[in-house]
Amino acid sequence: MLPAQHRLTERGEFTATVRGSGARRQGSRLLVVHARHTDARSALPPRVGVVVSKAVGNAVVRNRVKRRLRAQVAPLLPAVPSGTDLVLRANPASASATSAQIGRTLGSALASLGLTKPSPAEPTP
Repeated sequence: MLPAQHRLTERGEFTATVRGSGARRQGSRLLVVHARHTDARSALPPRVGVVVSKAVGNAVVRNRVKRRLRAQVAPLLPAVPSGTDLVLRANPASASATSAQIGRTLGSALASLGLTKPSPAEPTP
């Protein structure tokens, strides 16, 4: 589980990250990563919110996907700049994906957004 200081909890925070000014996104078959950096929060740690709709599957599947996303993003948070809010939105294909696939997809999405450096295993364009 993510510590409270790293969690998005309010509806307005999710909306601002997904639709607000300065919001960026990077998507793939498995998930979409929405990111927003605010100067007002620049001294605070990055925060993450997870969205998994009913299109992904039943409650058991949705909760499994949420757990996998949280587990994969937690080790990446120290590399994300302070003051950044992230919303991870799972696509239906994430229900059948392995944790490793989700982790690779998440890492490459964050690197594409310029929030982390790509890992050596990833080819650079």
